[in-house]
Amino acid sequence: MMGWDKSFYISCLVLLSVFLLVSTAPHDDFSDLRGSYCRERKWCCNGREDSCAVPILDSSKISGTLCYCDNFCNNTRVNDCCPDYLPFCFGVEEARKCHERQGKVTGRIVENCNECICKGVDEFTDPEWICENHTCIIDSSTIQRIDGQYPYSWSARNYSEFWGKTLKEGVGRRLGTLPPQRFVLKMTPVRRAYDPNALPKEFDSEEKWPTFISGIQDQKWCASSWAVSTAAVASDRYAILSKGREKVQLSAQNLISCNTKGQEGCEGGHLDRAWSFVRYNGLVDEECFPYDATDKKCTIRKKGRLLDAGCSPPLYKDRKNRYTVSPAYRLGNETDIMYEITRSGPVQATIKVYHDFFMYGGGIYKHTNLLRTDKKGYHSVRIVGWGEENTPEGVQKYWKVANSWGPYWGENGYFRISRGNNECEIESFVLAIWPHVDRKLS
Repeated sequence: MMGWDKSFYISCLVLLSVFLLVSTAPHDDFSDLRGSYCRERKWCCNGREDSCAVPILDSSKISGTLCYCDNFCNNTRVNDCCPDYLPFCFGVEEARKCHERQGKVTGRIVENCNECICKGVDEFTDPEWICENHTCIIDSSTIQRIDGQYPYSWSARNYSEFWGKTLKEGVGRRLGTLPPQRFVLKMTPVRRAYDPNALPKEFDSEEKWPTFISGIQDQKWCASSWAVSTAAVASDRYAILSKGREKVQLSAQNLISCNTKGQEGCEGGHLDRAWSFVRYNGLVDEECFPYDATDKKCTIRKKGRLLDAGCSPPLYKDRKNRYTVSPAYRLGNETDIMYEITRSGPVQATIKVYHDFFMYGGGIYKHTNLLRTDKKGYHSVRIVGWGEENTPEGVQKYWKVANSWGPYWGENGYFRISRGNNECEIESFVLAIWPHVDRKLS
């Protein structure tokens, strides 16, 4: 009886030891448990997400045994990543080489905007992957979670131009509008007499003036939306209000290089100062001073006639002066903006850009709370029209807006955004101007 008790006691101790060993598995190295874990989950997560996990052992026998598919799992001294974490999440099949070599290790992998280097911790431990933890512009898990699914009214997309870039680079080099100063925000909106009920439910400047509206531009990695949108709005209005007699593409580079007082070129600029420069100094056309997305030196005189700028003869031989405009004026609300566009063409707006906006692929954009990043910035765009669309949530109103990230982004370079609720502050600071059309040509 005593012998049986002793054997039973020893067996219980062994079973308890095995249970404790397995139950702590989420904090151990699972590299010996081969199989598809992250791959079955279908995506990986940035940063730390405790829910980004899958069962690593038979959950019917042992509960709570998980491995992780987030970047945080590989940042700890004890590896609780799934066995296929590095091959699947980083796309490198020979990722285990880091743990197979002793002594000098030179392994290196790059996943999106983060680099991982295989380093030995000390002489007593195996080498391990040491990874950067930057927030990238493109977040694959967010794209998969949105992907046009309800309740999202828009779809997300991966852009090769943004892949491998950090969010800090995106905000710093792909936007570029400095927030308006307090006294500028106090500008009194212009009020006009019109019947709001007479405004159409849909309007598109491209359809109303098919040959007068500027094409989609790409500001590239220069924070110049302040200059690109200013030149584009002025160009559109010159063509529209001259009835095509002064159809011109004005130079954004003229602003970047020459409008330097209180402005920061490819580091950003203020809209009020940009319009003040156009008013008093005028712009030349794109052919005279082409865009190259740099802070290159201003090679034209700040004032004078077109020919004095060192350009070839102007497109319109009768025009002697550079292209100037009236003082910029502000529009106060949704219907004021709509009325202004129907009368005189596209207007300039400032939008607050959040992380998810970089991944917009199509649909009616509304900012989501899927990404826990507080990095954001301001961007200038052109509102060219509006419309309505039937969705699972009912009828949604939207603005049609021209961006400056090239024709392959969004909906052929445009995006639609929720209208009437000041989404991302797009209705807060909207500007328009009158071009000084040459009377001889009007």
